[in-house]
Amino acid sequence: MTRVVLSIGSNVGDRAAHLHTAVAEFADVLVAVSPVYETPPWGDVPQEPYLNAVLVVVGDLTPMEWLARAHRVEAAASRKRDVHWGPRTLDVDIVHIDGLVSVDPELQLPHPFAHERAFVLLPWLDVDPAAELSGRPVADWLSTVDSGGIRRRDDVVVRQ
Repeated sequence: MTRVVLSIGSNVGDRAAHLHTAVAEFADVLVAVSPVYETPPWGDVPQEPYLNAVLVVVGDLTPMEWLARAHRVEAAASRKRDVHWGPRTLDVDIVHIDGLVSVDPELQLPHPFAHERAFVLLPWLDVDPAAELSGRPVADWLSTVDSGGIRRRDDVVVRQ
């Protein structure tokens, strides 16, 4: 069984419903769902704020099978890939798979930007305070990034 950390986010349409879709689609393998955070968009594309959360799942899939499943979940939410780092109904990123390292251009592990993104690190710590990324505590990574503009949204619940 592999343990997988997924980052989910949405900033188009009913953002909470899109996150709930992701939680429901992974319900059979779901171990934990973080609280939801509202976060500023990443990159230079003008767009609305995101709702983000982290899921921890376990299962017997290969990394590429996890990626295919993530893409199916995005497709179920009508995800469009028109603009790099642009608005999206649902984004499902594989952040970490049991410490696996991959340089495959289709699936780099750990996620190459996870250590720079408070919207990944903060909710990840909520579900796993002892988590490590690239051999370093996630809490240490979080202390090096700007978490300004991120706020926990306890009024938005997407747990199964």
